[in-house]
Amino acid sequence: MNRRLGAAMTALVLVLTVGAGWRIANAIDPRLDPADIAGLREDTARIAAQKFLDEYVEPDGRVVRRDEGADVVSEGQAYGMLIAVAVGDEARFRSIWTWTKTRLRRSDGLLAWRWVDDKITGANSAADADLDAARALVLAGRRFHAPDLTKDGRRLGVAILGIETLAVGTGATPPADVDPAGAWVAGSGRMLVGGNWAMTAPYVVNPGYFSPRAERELFEASADRRWTEISRTQRVIGWQLMGTGLLPPDWATVDEAGHAAPTGPVSGGPVQFGLDAARLPIRFAESCNREDRALAGAMRPVLTSPGRASASRNLDGSPTSDWEHPVALVAAAATEQGAGNPDGAVERLDAAARLEQQSPTYYGAAWVALGRIMLTTSLLGECPATVHAES
Repeated sequence: MNRRLGAAMTALVLVLTVGAGWRIANAIDPRLDPADIAGLREDTARIAAQKFLDEYVEPDGRVVRRDEGADVVSEGQAYGMLIAVAVGDEARFRSIWTWTKTRLRRSDGLLAWRWVDDKITGANSAADADLDAARALVLAGRRFHAPDLTKDGRRLGVAILGIETLAVGTGATPPADVDPAGAWVAGSGRMLVGGNWAMTAPYVVNPGYFSPRAERELFEASADRRWTEISRTQRVIGWQLMGTGLLPPDWATVDEAGHAAPTGPVSGGPVQFGLDAARLPIRFAESCNREDRALAGAMRPVLTSPGRASASRNLDGSPTSDWEHPVALVAAAATEQGAGNPDGAVERLDAAARLEQQSPTYYGAAWVALGRIMLTTSLLGECPATVHAES
Protein backbone atom coordinates (compact mmCIF):
# COMPACT_ATOMS: atom_id res chain seq x y z
CA MET A 1 0.00 0.00 0.00
CA ASN A 2 2.90 2.42 0.78
CA ARG A 3 4.26 1.93 -2.70
CA ARG A 4 0.91 2.73 -4.27
CA LEU A 5 0.46 5.81 -2.12
CA GLY A 6 3.92 6.96 -3.14
CA ALA A 7 3.06 6.86 -6.85
CA ALA A 8 2.03 9.96 -8.75
CA MET A 9 -1.31 11.31 -7.53
CA THR A 10 -2.38 11.98 -11.10
CA ALA A 11 -2.15 8.28 -11.85
CA LEU A 12 -4.18 7.50 -8.75
CA VAL A 13 -6.91 9.94 -9.77
CA LEU A 14 -7.03 8.49 -13.27
CA VAL A 15 -7.32 4.92 -12.09
CA LEU A 16 -9.92 5.66 -9.45
CA THR A 17 -12.12 8.11 -11.31
CA VAL A 18 -11.92 7.59 -15.03
CA GLY A 19 -10.90 3.95 -15.25
CA ALA A 20 -7.52 4.47 -16.86
CA GLY A 21 -5.92 1.20 -17.77
CA TRP A 22 -2.48 -0.18 -17.14
CA ARG A 23 -0.86 1.43 -20.20
CA ILE A 24 -2.01 4.98 -19.36
CA ALA A 25 -1.16 4.71 -15.68
CA ASN A 26 2.25 3.19 -16.44
CA ALA A 27 3.01 5.96 -18.94
CA ILE A 28 2.35 8.53 -16.21
CA ASP A 29 4.39 6.69 -13.59
CA PRO A 30 6.39 3.59 -14.61
CA ARG A 31 6.51 2.49 -10.98
CA LEU A 32 2.87 1.40 -11.33
CA ASP A 33 2.75 -2.21 -12.49
CA PRO A 34 -0.30 -4.44 -13.11
CA ALA A 35 -0.33 -5.51 -9.46
CA ASP A 36 -0.54 -1.85 -8.41
CA ILE A 37 -3.46 -1.27 -10.76
CA ALA A 38 -5.22 -4.36 -9.40
CA GLY A 39 -4.66 -3.09 -5.87
CA LEU A 40 -6.11 0.31 -6.71
CA ARG A 41 -9.16 -1.31 -8.26
CA GLU A 42 -9.65 -3.41 -5.15
CA ASP A 43 -9.37 -0.29 -2.98
CA THR A 44 -12.04 1.36 -5.13
CA ALA A 45 -14.31 -1.67 -4.77
CA ARG A 46 -13.88 -1.60 -1.00
CA ILE A 47 -14.84 2.08 -0.91
CA ALA A 48 -18.02 1.37 -2.91
CA ALA A 49 -18.81 -1.59 -0.66
CA GLN A 50 -18.37 0.44 2.51
CA LYS A 51 -20.53 3.22 1.07
CA PHE A 52 -23.40 0.77 0.51
CA LEU A 53 -23.05 -0.80 3.96
CA ASP A 54 -22.92 2.59 5.69
CA GLU A 55 -25.85 4.09 3.80
CA TYR A 56 -28.32 1.20 3.59
CA VAL A 57 -27.62 -1.24 6.45
CA GLU A 58 -29.16 -0.52 9.85
CA PRO A 59 -27.37 -1.50 13.10
CA ASP A 60 -29.86 -4.36 13.62
CA GLY A 61 -28.97 -5.90 10.23
CA ARG A 62 -31.80 -4.64 8.04
CA VAL A 63 -30.84 -3.55 4.53
CA VAL A 64 -33.37 -0.78 3.91
CA ARG A 65 -34.54 0.33 0.46
CA ARG A 66 -34.73 3.97 1.49
CA ASP A 67 -35.86 5.16 -1.93
CA GLU A 68 -38.55 2.44 -2.27
CA GLY A 69 -40.74 2.98 0.75
CA ALA A 70 -38.14 1.98 3.35
CA ASP A 71 -39.06 -1.69 3.07
CA VAL A 72 -36.76 -4.70 3.41
CA VAL A 73 -36.47 -7.41 0.75
CA SER A 74 -34.59 -10.69 0.78
CA GLU A 75 -32.63 -9.52 -2.28
CA GLY A 76 -31.22 -6.58 -0.32
CA GLN A 77 -30.32 -8.76 2.65
CA ALA A 78 -28.43 -11.09 0.32
CA TYR A 79 -26.63 -8.18 -1.36
CA GLY A 80 -25.60 -6.90 2.04
CA MET A 81 -24.25 -10.32 2.98
CA LEU A 82 -22.26 -10.65 -0.25
CA ILE A 83 -20.78 -7.18 0.17
CA ALA A 84 -19.96 -7.71 3.85
CA VAL A 85 -18.20 -11.03 3.26
CA ALA A 86 -16.33 -9.54 0.30
CA VAL A 87 -14.73 -6.89 2.53
CA GLY A 88 -14.25 -9.29 5.45
CA ASP A 89 -16.68 -7.58 7.83
CA GLU A 90 -17.79 -10.54 9.96
CA ALA A 91 -19.69 -8.45 12.51
CA ARG A 92 -21.77 -6.76 9.84
CA PHE A 93 -22.29 -10.05 8.02
CA ARG A 94 -23.58 -11.77 11.15
CA SER A 95 -25.90 -8.91 12.00
CA ILE A 96 -27.46 -9.01 8.52
CA TRP A 97 -27.80 -12.79 8.55
CA THR A 98 -29.17 -12.92 12.10
CA TRP A 99 -31.90 -10.42 11.21
CA THR A 100 -32.63 -12.29 7.98
CA LYS A 101 -32.97 -15.76 9.44
CA THR A 102 -34.96 -14.46 12.41
CA ARG A 103 -37.45 -12.37 10.39
CA LEU A 104 -37.53 -13.84 6.87
CA ARG A 105 -36.69 -17.54 7.04
CA ARG A 106 -39.70 -19.65 6.13
CA SER A 107 -40.55 -23.05 7.55
CA ASP A 108 -39.19 -24.71 4.38
CA GLY A 109 -35.82 -22.97 4.78
CA LEU A 110 -36.23 -20.39 2.01
CA LEU A 111 -36.54 -16.65 2.62
CA ALA A 112 -39.76 -14.64 2.40
CA TRP A 113 -39.16 -11.89 -0.11
CA ARG A 114 -40.57 -8.74 1.59
CA TRP A 115 -40.90 -7.28 5.09
CA VAL A 116 -42.35 -3.91 6.08
CA ASP A 117 -43.97 -2.39 9.18
CA ASP A 118 -42.63 -5.17 11.43
CA LYS A 119 -44.20 -8.00 9.45
CA ILE A 120 -43.77 -10.15 6.36
CA THR A 121 -45.81 -8.72 3.50
CA GLY A 122 -44.49 -11.04 0.78
CA ALA A 123 -44.38 -14.64 1.95
CA ASN A 124 -43.20 -16.22 -1.30
CA SER A 125 -39.52 -16.70 -2.02
CA ALA A 126 -37.29 -14.98 -4.59
CA ALA A 127 -34.73 -17.44 -5.92
CA ASP A 128 -32.02 -14.85 -6.59
CA ALA A 129 -31.99 -13.77 -2.96
CA ASP A 130 -31.89 -17.35 -1.74
CA LEU A 131 -29.03 -18.20 -4.11
CA ASP A 132 -26.99 -15.09 -3.27
CA ALA A 133 -27.53 -15.62 0.46
CA ALA A 134 -26.48 -19.27 0.27
CA ARG A 135 -23.35 -18.31 -1.65
CA ALA A 136 -22.50 -15.63 0.89
CA LEU A 137 -23.01 -18.04 3.78
CA VAL A 138 -20.74 -20.81 2.51
CA LEU A 139 -18.08 -18.25 1.56
CA ALA A 140 -18.37 -16.62 5.00
CA GLY A 141 -18.12 -20.00 6.68
CA ARG A 142 -14.80 -20.61 4.96
CA ARG A 143 -13.44 -17.07 5.25
CA PHE A 144 -14.41 -16.55 8.89
CA HIS A 145 -13.69 -20.17 9.95
CA ALA A 146 -17.32 -20.42 11.04
CA PRO A 147 -18.91 -23.88 10.70
CA ASP A 148 -22.30 -22.49 11.75
CA LEU A 149 -22.41 -20.25 8.68
CA THR A 150 -21.31 -23.09 6.41
CA LYS A 151 -24.10 -25.23 7.83
CA ASP A 152 -26.67 -22.49 7.26
CA GLY A 153 -25.46 -22.05 3.67
CA ARG A 154 -25.69 -25.77 2.92
CA ARG A 155 -29.13 -25.89 4.49
CA LEU A 156 -30.35 -23.03 2.33
CA GLY A 157 -28.78 -24.69 -0.72
CA VAL A 158 -30.71 -27.89 -0.06
CA ALA A 159 -33.95 -25.89 0.17
CA ILE A 160 -33.20 -24.13 -3.13
CA LEU A 161 -32.56 -27.43 -4.92
CA GLY A 162 -35.73 -28.98 -3.54
CA ILE A 163 -38.17 -26.10 -3.91
CA GLU A 164 -36.82 -23.68 -6.54
CA THR A 165 -35.27 -25.99 -9.16
CA LEU A 166 -36.67 -28.71 -11.39
CA ALA A 167 -35.72 -31.03 -14.24
CA VAL A 168 -36.31 -30.04 -17.87
CA GLY A 169 -35.14 -31.36 -21.23
CA THR A 170 -35.50 -34.22 -23.68
CA GLY A 171 -33.82 -37.56 -24.23
CA ALA A 172 -31.66 -36.27 -27.09
CA THR A 173 -27.89 -35.98 -26.84
CA PRO A 174 -26.90 -32.54 -25.47
CA PRO A 175 -25.20 -30.20 -27.94
CA ALA A 176 -22.09 -28.17 -27.14
CA ASP A 177 -23.03 -25.68 -24.44
CA VAL A 178 -21.26 -22.75 -26.04
CA ASP A 179 -23.73 -22.58 -28.94
CA PRO A 180 -27.46 -21.85 -28.89
CA ALA A 181 -29.19 -25.13 -28.18
CA GLY A 182 -32.06 -24.64 -30.59
CA ALA A 183 -35.62 -25.20 -29.52
CA TRP A 184 -35.07 -26.99 -26.21
CA VAL A 185 -32.63 -28.17 -23.58
CA ALA A 186 -31.38 -31.42 -25.07
CA GLY A 187 -30.61 -34.12 -22.55
CA SER A 188 -31.27 -33.94 -18.85
CA GLY A 189 -31.20 -30.42 -17.47
CA ARG A 190 -32.03 -28.65 -14.22
CA MET A 191 -33.30 -25.11 -13.98
CA LEU A 192 -33.67 -22.41 -11.33
CA VAL A 193 -37.17 -20.91 -11.40
CA GLY A 194 -38.33 -17.57 -10.05
CA GLY A 195 -39.27 -18.89 -6.62
CA ASN A 196 -41.42 -21.42 -4.78
CA TRP A 197 -44.43 -20.03 -6.69
CA ALA A 198 -43.06 -20.93 -10.15
CA MET A 199 -42.95 -24.74 -10.05
CA THR A 200 -45.86 -25.36 -12.45
CA ALA A 201 -45.37 -25.50 -16.24
CA PRO A 202 -44.82 -23.28 -18.09
CA TYR A 203 -42.16 -22.41 -15.55
CA VAL A 204 -41.41 -18.74 -14.91
CA VAL A 205 -37.74 -17.83 -14.79
CA ASN A 206 -35.84 -14.59 -14.34
CA PRO A 207 -32.57 -14.82 -16.30
CA GLY A 208 -31.06 -12.18 -14.03
CA TYR A 209 -31.23 -14.73 -11.21
CA PHE A 210 -28.80 -17.14 -12.91
CA SER A 211 -25.47 -17.11 -11.04
CA PRO A 212 -22.72 -19.50 -12.17
CA ARG A 213 -20.32 -18.47 -9.39
CA ALA A 214 -22.95 -19.05 -6.71
CA GLU A 215 -23.70 -22.48 -8.16
CA ARG A 216 -19.99 -23.34 -8.24
CA GLU A 217 -19.62 -22.24 -4.61
CA LEU A 218 -22.57 -24.40 -3.55
CA PHE A 219 -21.32 -27.38 -5.56
CA GLU A 220 -17.96 -27.14 -3.82
CA ALA A 221 -19.69 -26.94 -0.44
CA SER A 222 -22.00 -29.90 -1.07
CA ALA A 223 -20.58 -32.02 -3.94
CA ASP A 224 -24.16 -32.12 -5.28
CA ARG A 225 -23.88 -32.28 -9.07
CA ARG A 226 -27.32 -30.76 -9.53
CA TRP A 227 -25.58 -27.41 -9.15
CA THR A 228 -23.40 -28.06 -12.22
CA GLU A 229 -26.50 -29.23 -14.12
CA ILE A 230 -28.16 -25.91 -13.31
CA SER A 231 -25.16 -23.97 -14.63
CA ARG A 232 -25.13 -25.93 -17.90
CA THR A 233 -28.88 -25.62 -18.41
CA GLN A 234 -29.07 -21.89 -17.75
CA ARG A 235 -26.20 -21.31 -20.19
CA VAL A 236 -28.25 -23.02 -22.90
CA ILE A 237 -31.38 -21.09 -21.90
CA GLY A 238 -29.42 -17.85 -21.97
CA TRP A 239 -28.30 -18.48 -25.56
CA GLN A 240 -31.85 -19.48 -26.51
CA LEU A 241 -33.25 -16.22 -25.19
CA MET A 242 -30.58 -14.11 -26.86
CA GLY A 243 -31.35 -15.94 -30.08
CA THR A 244 -34.87 -14.46 -30.03
CA GLY A 245 -33.41 -10.95 -30.26
CA LEU A 246 -30.10 -9.49 -29.19
CA LEU A 247 -30.74 -9.27 -25.45
CA PRO A 248 -32.35 -11.56 -22.85
CA PRO A 249 -35.65 -10.52 -21.25
CA ASP A 250 -36.36 -9.69 -17.62
CA TRP A 251 -38.71 -12.67 -17.51
CA ALA A 252 -39.21 -15.83 -19.55
CA THR A 253 -41.22 -19.03 -19.52
CA VAL A 254 -39.70 -22.47 -20.03
CA ASP A 255 -41.72 -25.58 -20.88
CA GLU A 256 -41.00 -29.13 -19.78
CA ALA A 257 -38.86 -29.80 -22.88
CA GLY A 258 -36.68 -26.82 -22.01
CA HIS A 259 -37.96 -24.39 -24.64
CA ALA A 260 -37.56 -20.81 -23.41
CA ALA A 261 -39.64 -17.85 -24.57
CA PRO A 262 -39.55 -14.19 -23.49
CA THR A 263 -42.52 -12.93 -21.51
CA GLY A 264 -43.53 -9.97 -19.39
CA PRO A 265 -43.63 -9.87 -15.58
CA VAL A 266 -46.25 -12.01 -13.85
CA SER A 267 -47.82 -8.82 -12.50
CA GLY A 268 -48.06 -7.39 -16.02
CA GLY A 269 -45.79 -5.21 -18.10
CA PRO A 270 -43.72 -5.18 -21.27
CA VAL A 271 -41.31 -7.78 -22.58
CA GLN A 272 -37.98 -6.00 -22.22
CA PHE A 273 -34.35 -6.02 -21.16
CA GLY A 274 -34.55 -3.98 -17.97
CA LEU A 275 -33.01 -3.75 -14.55
CA ASP A 276 -33.69 -7.43 -13.85
CA ALA A 277 -32.07 -8.83 -16.99
CA ALA A 278 -29.17 -6.37 -16.67
CA ARG A 279 -27.82 -8.64 -13.94
CA LEU A 280 -27.34 -11.58 -16.33
CA PRO A 281 -24.23 -10.22 -18.08
CA ILE A 282 -22.78 -9.20 -14.71
CA ARG A 283 -23.23 -12.65 -13.20
CA PHE A 284 -22.01 -14.42 -16.35
CA ALA A 285 -18.97 -12.16 -16.80
CA GLU A 286 -18.00 -13.07 -13.23
CA SER A 287 -18.11 -16.78 -14.06
CA CYS A 288 -15.07 -19.04 -14.04
CA ASN A 289 -16.38 -20.66 -17.24
CA ARG A 290 -15.29 -19.10 -20.52
CA GLU A 291 -18.58 -20.07 -22.19
CA ASP A 292 -20.50 -18.05 -19.64
CA ARG A 293 -18.16 -15.12 -20.17
CA ALA A 294 -18.66 -15.43 -23.93
CA LEU A 295 -22.41 -15.10 -23.42
CA ALA A 296 -21.87 -11.86 -21.50
CA GLY A 297 -19.45 -10.61 -24.14
CA ALA A 298 -21.96 -11.30 -26.91
CA MET A 299 -24.12 -8.42 -25.60
CA ARG A 300 -21.28 -5.92 -25.90
CA PRO A 301 -22.18 -4.41 -29.31
CA VAL A 302 -25.64 -3.44 -28.04
CA LEU A 303 -24.92 -2.41 -24.46
CA THR A 304 -21.82 -0.36 -25.28
CA SER A 305 -23.28 1.40 -28.31
CA PRO A 306 -23.15 5.24 -28.25
CA GLY A 307 -25.95 6.99 -26.41
CA ARG A 308 -27.53 7.09 -22.99
CA ALA A 309 -27.39 4.17 -20.57
CA SER A 310 -31.09 3.39 -20.93
CA ALA A 311 -32.65 1.56 -18.00
CA SER A 312 -34.81 -0.48 -20.38
CA ARG A 313 -34.49 -1.71 -23.95
CA ASN A 314 -36.44 -3.76 -26.42
CA LEU A 315 -34.88 -7.15 -27.02
CA ASP A 316 -33.42 -5.85 -30.29
CA GLY A 317 -31.43 -3.36 -28.21
CA SER A 318 -33.39 -0.20 -29.02
CA PRO A 319 -33.98 2.01 -25.94
CA THR A 320 -37.51 2.23 -24.57
CA SER A 321 -36.77 5.01 -22.10
CA ASP A 322 -34.57 8.08 -21.65
CA TRP A 323 -34.15 7.14 -17.99
CA GLU A 324 -30.51 6.34 -17.24
CA HIS A 325 -29.57 3.94 -14.46
CA PRO A 326 -26.21 2.90 -12.99
CA VAL A 327 -27.08 -0.79 -13.36
CA ALA A 328 -27.28 -0.35 -17.13
CA LEU A 329 -23.69 0.91 -17.06
CA VAL A 330 -22.59 -1.94 -14.80
CA ALA A 331 -24.16 -4.36 -17.30
CA ALA A 332 -22.22 -2.66 -20.10
CA ALA A 333 -19.06 -3.02 -18.02
CA ALA A 334 -19.77 -6.72 -17.67
CA THR A 335 -19.98 -7.14 -21.43
CA GLU A 336 -16.58 -5.46 -21.75
CA GLN A 337 -15.17 -7.84 -19.15
CA GLY A 338 -16.76 -10.83 -20.87
CA ALA A 339 -15.24 -9.72 -24.17
CA GLY A 340 -11.77 -9.48 -22.63
CA ASN A 341 -11.53 -5.71 -22.18
CA PRO A 342 -11.06 -5.11 -18.43
CA ASP A 343 -9.96 -1.49 -18.88
CA GLY A 344 -13.18 -0.76 -20.75
CA ALA A 345 -15.10 -2.43 -17.93
CA VAL A 346 -13.52 -0.12 -15.35
CA GLU A 347 -14.33 2.97 -17.41
CA ARG A 348 -18.00 2.02 -17.45
CA LEU A 349 -17.99 1.12 -13.76
CA ASP A 350 -16.61 4.57 -13.00
CA ALA A 351 -19.39 6.11 -15.11
CA ALA A 352 -21.93 4.04 -13.15
CA ALA A 353 -20.49 5.32 -9.87
CA ARG A 354 -20.74 8.93 -11.04
CA LEU A 355 -24.35 8.45 -12.10
CA GLU A 356 -25.21 6.78 -8.79
CA GLN A 357 -23.63 9.66 -6.89
CA GLN A 358 -25.81 12.13 -8.80
CA SER A 359 -29.03 10.16 -8.17
CA PRO A 360 -28.51 7.77 -5.24
CA THR A 361 -30.67 4.64 -5.02
CA TYR A 362 -30.46 1.41 -3.07
CA TYR A 363 -30.36 -0.72 -6.23
CA GLY A 364 -27.81 1.47 -7.97
CA ALA A 365 -25.50 1.58 -4.94
CA ALA A 366 -25.74 -2.19 -4.49
CA TRP A 367 -24.77 -2.95 -8.06
CA VAL A 368 -22.04 -0.31 -8.27
CA ALA A 369 -20.45 -2.07 -5.29
CA LEU A 370 -21.18 -5.61 -6.50
CA GLY A 371 -20.12 -4.75 -10.04
CA ARG A 372 -16.71 -3.55 -8.88
CA ILE A 373 -16.34 -6.54 -6.55
CA MET A 374 -17.42 -9.16 -9.09
CA LEU A 375 -15.79 -7.76 -12.21
CA THR A 376 -12.52 -6.20 -11.02
CA THR A 377 -11.44 -8.09 -7.87
CA SER A 378 -11.16 -11.52 -6.29
CA LEU A 379 -12.87 -10.37 -3.07
CA LEU A 380 -15.52 -13.07 -3.54
CA GLY A 381 -12.89 -15.71 -4.26
CA GLU A 382 -10.52 -16.81 -6.99
CA CYS A 383 -11.42 -19.20 -9.77
CA PRO A 384 -9.61 -22.54 -9.28
CA ALA A 385 -6.34 -22.84 -11.20
CA THR A 386 -7.68 -25.85 -13.12
CA VAL A 387 -10.60 -23.77 -14.35
CA HIS A 388 -8.23 -21.00 -15.47
CA ALA A 389 -6.29 -23.59 -17.44
CA GLU A 390 -9.43 -24.97 -19.07
CA SER A 391 -10.93 -21.52 -19.72
